Amino acid sequence: MRQVTLATAGFERYAKTTRRATFLSEMDQVVPWPALCALIEPYYPKPGNGRPPIGVERMLRIYFPQQWFDLSDPGVEEALYDSLAMRRFAGIDLGREPVPDETTMCRFRHLLEGHDLGRRLFEAVQRHLAEKGLKCNS
Repeated sequence: MRQVTLATAGFERYAKTTRRATFLSEMDQVVPWPALCALIEPYYPKPGNGRPPIGVERMLRIYFPQQWFDLSDPGVEEALYDSLAMRRFAGIDLGREPVPDETTMCRFRHLLEGHDLGRRLFEAVQRHLAEKGLKCNS
């Protein structure tokens, strides 16, 4: 486990768990991350020449809140810098790394769209929830 940096330690004396933080915590528990990552892996860029790609799970953990909170690519980048709850959900520690830029998020979204993975991700989540006795309306 990595040591916490000052960027995520927080020195707040008074804090409140927000609805956003509660929702993201619940989604962290119910979304089948490994199964969803496995759907994307065959299409995801592999390390090689140039900048190494950001991990699939991290990109999904950015993409899902983008959809849940109806954020544009620049909007989700801004929200990640602004919201500790969203950074924690995505596993981003600003003491170690920046937030992926809006172009990176746009490319990830286009990858999902280009291979019809959005529909497959939704179906996988629906199946997972059904196995747990839960239902999600589209």
